[in-house]
Amino acid sequence: MRSSPSAQGSRRRVILFDVDGTLVHAAGAGRRSLERVLSGEFGRVEHALAGLRLDGMTDRLIVREVLVALGRPFEDSLCDRILESYLVALREEIQGPGFRVLPGVVEVLTDLAAAGAMVGLCTGNVAAGARMKLARGGIDRFFEWGPDAIAGFAHDGEARELLVRAALDRGASRLGSALDPADALVVGDTPRDVSAARAHGVPVVGVATGRYGAEELRGAGADGVLATLDGAAPALLAWLDGGEPPGAAA
Repeated sequence: MRSSPSAQGSRRRVILFDVDGTLVHAAGAGRRSLERVLSGEFGRVEHALAGLRLDGMTDRLIVREVLVALGRPFEDSLCDRILESYLVALREEIQGPGFRVLPGVVEVLTDLAAAGAMVGLCTGNVAAGARMKLARGGIDRFFEWGPDAIAGFAHDGEARELLVRAALDRGASRLGSALDPADALVVGDTPRDVSAARAHGVPVVGVATGRYGAEELRGAGADGVLATLDGAAPALLAWLDGGEPPGAAA
């Protein structure tokens, strides 16, 4: 969402949202899609996926970890081919039962858009996968998707820290000047979201709508923790005006 400097005052702050577990619950569509593709490539792979906690991992890192578990060498060309096939499978799997937009998300995104806030994504999904998941819930319209969009996706690197760096760089490009890490806010649901943001000095709000509870997220170092995004719009708008991260401890 584009924003004029006057819309956010002199500090021009940016909010970066994770996707899975933060904005939507995809009901295992990503795991099922990857399992379909890998099974077609290598045969039965359930054992390789069973032990992986995918929360907060980038799509490219997930592929690497599965290949390691299968005793297969990792090659970028192979990973690219797997992820292309994954997207084909995801178009079908994302329509399955159990998908939902998480509490408060539509209200938050609507209010941020009305305020002219600058928002983006910082997600381990490849860009097309993130868009499919958000489109399933009708909320892809709140984000930009072109090459200049303020975002970090799986194609920016396997480590989540690289996604945050990419989003900061694209934010700076959009603003026409350096983006102070303190003027970006990551909103995510896993300790990986927290550590990746803090590695760059970016404040982070943990939302306990994924597999991790509020205390786990706070223990991981989140600057603020929310049970859900329900009712969080005023606090996020206050942060844009220079306030503390939502859910910050007193």
